[in-house]
Amino acid sequence: MTTTKTTAKRTAKPAAKADASTGYDGFTADERAAMKDHAQELKSAKRRGAKASEADGENDVLTKIAEMDDADRTLAQQVHNVVRAAAPHLTPKLWYGMPAYARDGKIVCFFQSAAKFKARYATLGFNDPANLDDGAMWPTAFALTTLSAADEQRIADLVARAAA
Repeated sequence: MTTTKTTAKRTAKPAAKADASTGYDGFTADERAAMKDHAQELKSAKRRGAKASEADGENDVLTKIAEMDDADRTLAQQVHNVVRAAAPHLTPKLWYGMPAYARDGKIVCFFQSAAKFKARYATLGFNDPANLDDGAMWPTAFALTTLSAADEQRIADLVARAAA
């Protein structure tokens, strides 16, 4: 008794269908672009290797800030100046295509422009290495629209605490 085996012709999988309840259809174009930015940052860091310096990170951040639209550029420059003054030991670098500041290679805080994900406002965020713990609940991101001298002082205090 001989059995014949038929092989089904393989075809490309159809694109994922959107979930009817959420409309989710994978990563947005902005999210994919951010991931590509991060992959490029990792490749660049690997190429620089041991030759990498804080000046490289500073130049990358300042170049990215210069590329932003007017409102985001103004906020990003203010945040950059405050962070560098409040915590000069943090290393500036790009993180998902946005200015960030690291301690021992780990991102402590970052700036995200409003244009990055077409948001209403820019964001100053803090990651886990930030020493901002205050009880059982504390903010880790702040919406920014404009910065007064008082706002800059509050950011300086937060960054100094986060970077300690």
